[in-house]
Amino acid sequence: MTIPTSQITGLVLAGGRGSRMGGVDKGLQTFRGGPMVLQVIMRLAPQVGPLLINANQNIGPYEGFGYPVWPDQLGGFEGPLAGLQTGLSHCETAYLVTAPCDSPFLPEDLVANLADALDAADAEIAVAVTEEDERRTHPVFALMKTTVLASLDAYLQGGGRKIETWYRSLRFVEVPFADADAFRNINTVDELRRFE
Repeated sequence: MTIPTSQITGLVLAGGRGSRMGGVDKGLQTFRGGPMVLQVIMRLAPQVGPLLINANQNIGPYEGFGYPVWPDQLGGFEGPLAGLQTGLSHCETAYLVTAPCDSPFLPEDLVANLADALDAADAEIAVAVTEEDERRTHPVFALMKTTVLASLDAYLQGGGRKIETWYRSLRFVEVPFADADAFRNINTVDELRRFE
């Protein structure tokens, strides 16, 4: 890997309302014997240096995993970009990588592949894509230089909320991953049971 792990902070995005799961906190739902967010932490933590969690409710339980927890600076559950803004604001390394709390199968080579592509393309942000059946971007799985914060602040202040629109305004590279299932996120109670 071209970028040292110590220079990459991991950010677990757990700031949503969980509306498709009946308003429960998705990250804290039990999955394979523990909170779903713990599965994400266990996969992401070995790939990064410091780790942060972005959560807007149940702060205490999230702090119980032993990592700093930061709520959105923008009020009102404004989506993943608000969580990303918070993570970038508290990031003390040169790079930040994000993963959502409801993706317990995320690839164990996620960060290495994103980092190599970012470095090779001299990009500001690298975003995961899969091409099984259809091409899909997974913009909540992204590695970026922390210098993108100013651009994100301006985009959010202008009322922008679409993550894809924002990252396409930067020097970006899309990084193909073979296993689409690794990016599966669990949004409903039914999916929680099905993938258990």
